[in-house]
Amino acid sequence: MCGRYYRRSDKQRIADAFRLGKLPDGFVLPPADYNIAPTTFQPVIRADKETGERELVTMRWGMVPYFAKSLADFKGFSTINAKAETLTSKPMWRGPFQRRRCLVPADGFYEWKTLDAKTKQPYAFTLRSGDPFAFGGIWDAWKEPDGGWLQSFAIITTDPNELTTTVHNRMPVILKPSEYDRWLTRDDAEHPPVDLLRPYDAGEMKGFPVDSRVGNVRNNEPGLCEAYECPPNSA
Repeated sequence: MCGRYYRRSDKQRIADAFRLGKLPDGFVLPPADYNIAPTTFQPVIRADKETGERELVTMRWGMVPYFAKSLADFKGFSTINAKAETLTSKPMWRGPFQRRRCLVPADGFYEWKTLDAKTKQPYAFTLRSGDPFAFGGIWDAWKEPDGGWLQSFAIITTDPNELTTTVHNRMPVILKPSEYDRWLTRDDAEHPPVDLLRPYDAGEMKGFPVDSRVGNVRNNEPGLCEAYECPPNSA
């Protein structure tokens, strides 16, 4: 499960990290977000259908498939994550995984560790290098009743690595820069890159407890993703 993440990088840093070149005139990147929640619109990177070049666009987090009859069909049914194990078997995920893969820029993500029946401690996970990184994502487009198109995405999850397993039994798929081109290519829909759906190297990551205020989506400030000194016996 990856139900919350954060993005501190500005437009230029994302452009440099993901080799986007010149961004389209007038493109407005959503402001830095330290507590990204489902249904919000966030930047993702995909391959342009005509040129194959990387393009930065904004999409809704929580994938709505093209065959949906209405958004109401998905109330109480989460599509923010897609399990790596079911990408090739479930119709909802199969088409996007074959043809509509994307990169989801992030600087870190949150998971909650169960301490007892009433208490959970949030942790942040990020790269030791401090560089922005990309979750492996898939996207789809749904035609709205007014004729417009809603583009939306899901983050793929896989088994945890040695670090994240101390907090949660899933982690998001994190891709290396050398894998971006292969992930984004549309050329071989019959052979999607299933080998990239594995836990990220734990040695290149770090995790630390953060303020429990991150549990409320109304809270959104830089301090939420900073290390927090837990009360005794809480970590």
